[in-house]
Amino acid sequence: MNLQLKSVDVVENISKDDFYNNYYKKQKPVVIKQFSKEWPAFDKWSLEYMKEVAGNKTVPLYDNRPLNAKTKFNSPHAHMKMSEYIDLLKKGPTKYRIFLWNILKEIPSLQSDFSYPDLGFRFFKVLPTLFFGGENSYTFMHYDIDLANIFHFHFEGKKECILFDQDQTPYLYKLPNSLMTHKDIDFSNPDFDKFPALKNAKGFIANLEHGDVLYIPEGYWHYMKYITAGFSMSLRSIAKKPKHLAETFYNFAVMIPVENLMRKTLGNKWLNWKYKRSLDNTKKYEEAS
Repeated sequence: MNLQLKSVDVVENISKDDFYNNYYKKQKPVVIKQFSKEWPAFDKWSLEYMKEVAGNKTVPLYDNRPLNAKTKFNSPHAHMKMSEYIDLLKKGPTKYRIFLWNILKEIPSLQSDFSYPDLGFRFFKVLPTLFFGGENSYTFMHYDIDLANIFHFHFEGKKECILFDQDQTPYLYKLPNSLMTHKDIDFSNPDFDKFPALKNAKGFIANLEHGDVLYIPEGYWHYMKYITAGFSMSLRSIAKKPKHLAETFYNFAVMIPVENLMRKTLGNKWLNWKYKRSLDNTKKYEEAS
């Protein structure tokens, strides 16, 4: 048995009005093929090019290990020179990923390689970020702390994305005081005996290649898997729904400080409680709907 996933709409071209009315207003994901083909980045951006322009930069790396009581929220697991990391990606599968790497801060010249699309709303222009991953590496299922509307542009290789709207949260074994699901869920091959509520979750799946962009509506859960080594850039637009703006404020002002404090004071007792609570909270949704 597989997850209940519908293919995300795929379009070759789209007008500003069509995108705004049919996807942004309806908060519905869509893949636009070869959307970045008019950018210099379409021809220039590759792993080798990133090694050339950023090879001397030390980058933070993340892998697939679960939450650790000894680390703060979003703390990296290792550091490496970008040139060494690109070499590692090219050698074969690796779990190491780069997460939320701010290109305006690190390599300002890259901003001349792309432009912000005219799609009927404003982008948050101070935070374009890059994400890198090796073959078969993946992110845990999560949603972003600012619940932003995300435009995820992919470069080099192939990537698979699984998405769920916030209304599917009851079935996903969400951890308390967290933006993530239970650490033992493999969304590429879920164990429905251990996590039966997942059978009732209804989501989307998308596949990205070089030049494609995936629109991820605000607050959507997403799991990203690199089918081959590659990288992506996310452009963001602030959440519009009042409840999402309120949750964004809560996440920064309350959730992160509480999480860091509890990990520091209670350690693994806190994390074990979170995992158990996620199972208990989801139990009532495990019957077939």
